[in-house]
Amino acid sequence: MLGGVAHVQEWLSAENVVAVATAIVGVVASAVMVWYERRVPRRKRIGYRVQMDNPIGHDVRSGRANVRLGLFDEASDMSDATLVLLRIENDGSQSIADNDYTGRERHGLTAVFSDRLIRGVSVTQPSGTDHLMDHFTPAAGFGYQDGVLRIPRVPLNRGEHFKLLVLLSGGDVGCGIRLIGGIRDGEVHPNSAILPDDTPPLFSRAARLITVLLTVCVMALATIIVARDDTPPPIECETGELTLTGSTAFKPVLRDLEKEYEKDCEGADITVDARGSTAGVNELAALGARSKDSPAVIAFSDGPKTIDDPELAGNRVALSLFTLVVNDGIRPSGGLSLDDVRRIYRGEVTRWRQLDARLPDLPVVLVSRDADSGTRQMFQREVLDSWERVPSTSLDCRGKEDSSYPVTRCELDSTEQVLDKVAELPGAIGYSELSQAMDHNGLRRLAIDGRQSSVEDLEQGENAYPYYGLEYAYTYRRPSPSSLADSFLAYVRRGPAQSVIRGHGHVPCETVTGAELCDEKARSDEGG
Repeated sequence: MLGGVAHVQEWLSAENVVAVATAIVGVVASAVMVWYERRVPRRKRIGYRVQMDNPIGHDVRSGRANVRLGLFDEASDMSDATLVLLRIENDGSQSIADNDYTGRERHGLTAVFSDRLIRGVSVTQPSGTDHLMDHFTPAAGFGYQDGVLRIPRVPLNRGEHFKLLVLLSGGDVGCGIRLIGGIRDGEVHPNSAILPDDTPPLFSRAARLITVLLTVCVMALATIIVARDDTPPPIECETGELTLTGSTAFKPVLRDLEKEYEKDCEGADITVDARGSTAGVNELAALGARSKDSPAVIAFSDGPKTIDDPELAGNRVALSLFTLVVNDGIRPSGGLSLDDVRRIYRGEVTRWRQLDARLPDLPVVLVSRDADSGTRQMFQREVLDSWERVPSTSLDCRGKEDSSYPVTRCELDSTEQVLDKVAELPGAIGYSELSQAMDHNGLRRLAIDGRQSSVEDLEQGENAYPYYGLEYAYTYRRPSPSSLADSFLAYVRRGPAQSVIRGHGHVPCETVTGAELCDEKARSDEGG
């Protein structure tokens, strides 16, 4: 009973009360806006504004002398000429048709320029509304006399407008200008003057008030969320030293996970020393065999371990996607077929033009990983269904130290080296973890049987690229519950780490979809 009371008191904290109250205000404001839009009659409105009223015929005083700057120096009756730019706009919520004007005359509106005479009128309108010009004809009532301008019944969609440039004489700048007329179920009203290139407000006053209120509510909620710091630690932090080794393809993920863990847990010293999946697992097994306790080492492997040691405990981390890559100068239409890929790695294709006459006549250069690479082992298992048949014939991927084979093939220590070398050498082909290949210039990803490597396709289970596999985290025996290794493995299974893994283009095994796919792949690995 006391626990329940305490829980209620904790929930009724000042922050929670303010947050709930703010949310209620936001909901009520939204409901009021919906009611207003549904219940309040939607009005038709024509607004007008004077965007310019300038003299063009007056004497202008400059310094000590009177300087004649007018355009009508020779016409005395135009010496006081002025130009007025009048903007007429549909600023209501409904379109206006020609029969919405209520006057009895042929024209729809009347503009009155007090104390001035109209000498000429020009009609302008924005692009896209050329249909408006069809209405400005004498037959539609368009014309002027003295200081009165007759404006036709111009239909205007919401937001449309036109402008009238009026040349006047006989009065001063600032003399009164009125627009007279009526609109059925609406009104004609003056708007505040704005510059010619400005635009009127997009939203009504009610909409602006509701927007401000909702913005204040959101800002209040955001402030409460940011200000509160009652989030429990993501994991049970441990101190000490830990080495992450193994896969170079997974190295970018490990670096980010190491940084995030050390940021949350002071006193943890984690080192990333990726040198290949097999090399990492073998090193871990050797250290474990010499130690009574579980070594402070986690070896990450592209695919399952290749040594038979029952003390190695595997943890499924993610599904990693890989891709074939070629130098940017090789652009086979639609990629390659799986059979073509296998022929290339059996050494049966020595020049690219043998596959397609449209490809450049360049020698094929196979840029591969070394024997310790899980990326290579997965490529052989998932794509080739056999070993890479062509032996290493070159140390630098250029000249052949072994001329008995017609194909140049080299082996490199890391994914980064493979990508750099493929981008550098014309005719080169290799393989890589997907996200690293996507960020690399000078090469292109290669489709197999018309399918590109894609996380989305893999998760949907349709047309998946054939080159992917499980990423395992191996320890030697189960680490102690109070060890940094055990804490880090727990962290890898938590939400923040899952976001890091996903951000690098892998499918975490802890998600619902990821768990099913990882289980399926694990069964496939065990059966294979």
